[in-house]
Amino acid sequence: MSSTRIDLNRVVFNKLKYEKTIDTSFTELLPPAPEADETPILTVEQFFQAYNTLFFEIPKTGINSHNELIQTSTEYIGDEQSNAELDALFQEINNLRAELLTSQEELINFQTAQSQAASNSDFNV
Repeated sequence: MSSTRIDLNRVVFNKLKYEKTIDTSFTELLPPAPEADETPILTVEQFFQAYNTLFFEIPKTGINSHNELIQTSTEYIGDEQSNAELDALFQEINNLRAELLTSQEELINFQTAQSQAASNSDFNV
């Protein structure tokens, strides 16, 4: 075997310049970057214009429905405000029922008194 000499040359980088010279990121192993979404972002005003336009096309219940919008919005703002409003409405209903009951009792008492007065006048004739 003959002995052949092979000269190896190596390039040494300055430690400070190394990261500027050599790309150390693993971009080849990453999944491809998603393409930019071409859907324009709506402003709040544009959203409500679209919502009003699509109002009757949106299903009442199910996925992407009015009910889902209500639930999502209620979770976001909380339901304390609507509970206070509901409590006030329930109180008003209860007050109106009590007034109706009182009026019905007064009507029955009046009709009973009128009926008794009519029957007493029939005996006097």
